[in-house]
Amino acid sequence: MKVTSERRYALFQAARDSDYVKKVYGGYFNVFVTAFAEEGETWDLFRVVEEEFPDMNELHKYDGFVISGSPSDAYGNDYWIRKLCFILQTLDAMEKKVLGICFGHQVLCRALGGKVGKSYSGWDIGIRRVRIVKDLSACRFPGDLTEIPSSLSIIECHRDEVWEVPSGAEVIAFSDKTGVEMFTIGDHILGIQGHPEYTKDILHNLIDRLLNNNSIESAFAENARFRLEIAEPDRKSWEKICKNFLKGFHQ
Repeated sequence: MKVTSERRYALFQAARDSDYVKKVYGGYFNVFVTAFAEEGETWDLFRVVEEEFPDMNELHKYDGFVISGSPSDAYGNDYWIRKLCFILQTLDAMEKKVLGICFGHQVLCRALGGKVGKSYSGWDIGIRRVRIVKDLSACRFPGDLTEIPSSLSIIECHRDEVWEVPSGAEVIAFSDKTGVEMFTIGDHILGIQGHPEYTKDILHNLIDRLLNNNSIESAFAENARFRLEIAEPDRKSWEKICKNFLKGFHQ
């Protein structure tokens, strides 16, 4: 999607396209654009995992940034991860809208002074119900949902998690499995541990790949598939939350 408009966004893609996503969707970029973009916007792709970054002098031209998931560890010291952290620190100082998803959620936390690491309870794969912090005021919840839901279901696929949010951050959602499912800083930073952009078929394929490379065991894979069959993620609500956060709309 490449059209001229006043609004311009960038996807920092931290994972290489799988064969399945390339074949079915044309790449992860298209998955994100389908979920979050609106007609008349410009979306640019930077494959940060391959060390493709925007010019620092061009950052001011963007209205918002999205950081994708990744099989890499957000606490790793690869060059591209360290450079991404520096750019995220710069964007925070500029108070640019930044949405981090899964790895993106974790690397945002790390870059801004929080702590991330391996989950003590292991993988979380499937559909999980995320609980919104009770008595959270409408002005502190991203998006313009008619009312703040008590919980939302989302697709999850992660082994790492946020241990401690940065100074000044607010945890706005949690689950039975993960203490920090969402956090915000001001009205310009939003981290989401789950995958609002994923479809169920993408996760089915990812489960197959994790099983084939011995990252998970067959019994665990079967349980994850079962959880996918008996529940549905609240994709429309999550897409609305993400869109309205990026576009700057609030209740």
